[in-house]
Amino acid sequence: MKQYKYFDLIMVVFVTVLILSNVASSAKIIDLGFSLFRLPMAFDAGTILFPVSYIFGDILTEVYGYKRSRRVIWTGFACLALSAVIFGIVRALPGEATWQGYAGDDAYNAILGGMSSGGIVLASLTAYWAGEFTNSFTLAKMKVLTNGRWLWTRTIGSTLAGELVDTVMFVAVASAFGVFPWSLFLTLTVANYLFKCSVEALMTPVTYGVVGFLKRVENEDYYDRETNFNPFAV
Repeated sequence: MKQYKYFDLIMVVFVTVLILSNVASSAKIIDLGFSLFRLPMAFDAGTILFPVSYIFGDILTEVYGYKRSRRVIWTGFACLALSAVIFGIVRALPGEATWQGYAGDDAYNAILGGMSSGGIVLASLTAYWAGEFTNSFTLAKMKVLTNGRWLWTRTIGSTLAGELVDTVMFVAVASAFGVFPWSLFLTLTVANYLFKCSVEALMTPVTYGVVGFLKRVENEDYYDRETNFNPFAV
């Protein structure tokens, strides 16, 4: 496989953003303080950072192709699963007496315990997996169809598809397991989706700059014309 100068760096940042956004999602729900069509705009804190992972996903697929992007997606999936295991082990271990006095297991379980609970882990992993592969597949197909023109159409178009799958699946699975109340389903879904897609649109000039830079220095501009899009293919 061809060696690249920045591929590993992008993968590391991608995985870091992914894990941090999932920790933030368990830690806090943010209220923007206004409503849209009488629907309160509130979302989990991970939404602030999570859209960046889709921007990196767009960059990876646009420059290096679906096959290499698939490898990064599975790496992120494995790291998310590992982080859930670590948080679960920490949750199970007994807390020291002084720590119990000023923080305690209840505080840990309320904030970080969700990272090891079945509901949030299942929601995060399934939504991430389905959303990222939808995003990467859509962008790769659109690049071939447009013959590499109109980058903005595929970065935004793939995000609209990927984030829709990700957001609906995450909130639905998390709500089914009691992580979020069903009364917040529509609010969290709409607010998350609108915010994520807005970030992608606003970051389009940055995406253009990064993609152009990487294509020049990596001497790569991959087209997935004969790619096997099976997400489980090695």
